[in-house]
Amino acid sequence: MIALLAEEIEQIAGAKHVVRDGELLCVAPASTEELSAVLKAANAARVVVGVIGGGSKKGWSKPVAAEVLISTERMKKILEHSWQDLTVRVQAGCKWATMQEALSKHGQMVALDPLWPEQATVGGIAATNDSGGLRLRYGGLRDLIIGMTMVLADGTIARSGGRVVKNVAGYDMHKLMTGAYGTLGVITEVNFRLHPNEQHGENWSIASAYVNPLGEVLMKVLDSNMQVSAMQMRWLGMGHPARLYVRFAGHKDCLAEQQERLRMLAAGLEMQMADDTVWQARESLFDRAVKRDALVFKVTMLPSQIAETTAKMAAWNMEMQSVTQAPGIMTAAVYGNAETTPHMVNETITELRGELGEHGGAVQVLRMPEALSGLMDVWGDVGPSILVMKRVKHELDAGHILNRGCFAGGI
Repeated sequence: MIALLAEEIEQIAGAKHVVRDGELLCVAPASTEELSAVLKAANAARVVVGVIGGGSKKGWSKPVAAEVLISTERMKKILEHSWQDLTVRVQAGCKWATMQEALSKHGQMVALDPLWPEQATVGGIAATNDSGGLRLRYGGLRDLIIGMTMVLADGTIARSGGRVVKNVAGYDMHKLMTGAYGTLGVITEVNFRLHPNEQHGENWSIASAYVNPLGEVLMKVLDSNMQVSAMQMRWLGMGHPARLYVRFAGHKDCLAEQQERLRMLAAGLEMQMADDTVWQARESLFDRAVKRDALVFKVTMLPSQIAETTAKMAAWNMEMQSVTQAPGIMTAAVYGNAETTPHMVNETITELRGELGEHGGAVQVLRMPEALSGLMDVWGDVGPSILVMKRVKHELDAGHILNRGCFAGGI
């Protein structure tokens, strides 16, 4: 079957863009239309289809036993930059850093700071719903994406939203596709709303031996009307102080006032200026986790739970690190120690899922060591919502061919 499918796909994308590796067929379409034809052929053959961009987040979900792997490496153009309307339309395979560099020539940006921007693609970032500290001020991906072109499992080309900020045409399918890990459709183009580059900014670090005072400062800043671009709390484990980083951006004359207000909120705590490298803390955490084969997980929670959750992790008596970006997304790593066992780590994550789940929180495993494989579920129990998720999956991918089994509940 794969041999016959390979011949058909070679006629669509060109033989030099199709590679057969045993029973895996790798194809790199050059356009939405080519990808549509490839998916139509794959759907008719009922083979499992995987999708890959830059590969920076391929470990963030359950592995897919793909028979056809679609790469977006040839779909990397910036199609339209309407700088006067503050919008851009870009293909899914474009590297995030490449797009931002082009936009910066007009003093503009997509106000998002995802992981590994030099490697990660626009489509991969949208599919995994990655974001960073800037979401505090500008919102997450679902707030910045105003339109999208996607191809459904049967080859249908669908478009959602538009190319201007104020648009009410069609359903918000792009919000459904964002964070769906390619299980509902393959993203081929994304339309973003833009913001002006931040011209003047300052980063401040507040240190404390305990996390609770920093949690209080964080909540006070969130309740204020201060012009904060980003906030994150970083803890390097037992024996290290916790730090809260706050970034202000705006007119130079206003920064001094913001600094003084922050000093008042952080009275009694050590406060000093920091450089921009502090916002790469998540990448540093991942780099160390890879070297030490550690478990990395993402926690979604309420802002008021940040300090409490960090303190609880300190009480687990395991070697850990965490970076939490307001309003409430933590990336943490469990390195373990001589007394740590895989079952202990599994029980700890299960306990955390139960406690946070009562308030709508969740824990997703982003990197799993071999020792934990089979013990721990990547997504955990998502509750009754899985019924709706499975119904949506069936409506958009009746054959269940797209990234089969990688998402919650085996979707």
